Amino acid sequence: MADAKQPKTAVALGYDPNKDNAPTVIASGRGALAERIIEKAKEADIPVHEDDKLAGTLARLDIGEAIPPELYEVVAEILVFVDAMDKIMAKKPAQKLM
Repeated sequence: MADAKQPKTAVALGYDPNKDNAPTVIASGRGALAERIIEKAKEADIPVHEDDKLAGTLARLDIGEAIPPELYEVVAEILVFVDAMDKIMAKKPAQKLM
């Protein structure tokens, strides 16, 4: 059935510049597990970026596996997004309502 909705896929990446050469997959799942990964990220105020195609590609990697070089550019764009979100969130408590 062409109209059947595919279950959601979620992949969490981690990166420690002191020990990792590239971001690594730290969690991956489909369906209910994907929803739980997203929920946990939101509970921890971790920015979530939605890209079904990229999530599907990253989901093929094993937990602990580094992303391949051909994905560096797209993941770098996401990391820039995450960094910008972190900066926005850091400024929020300091803002005053008038």
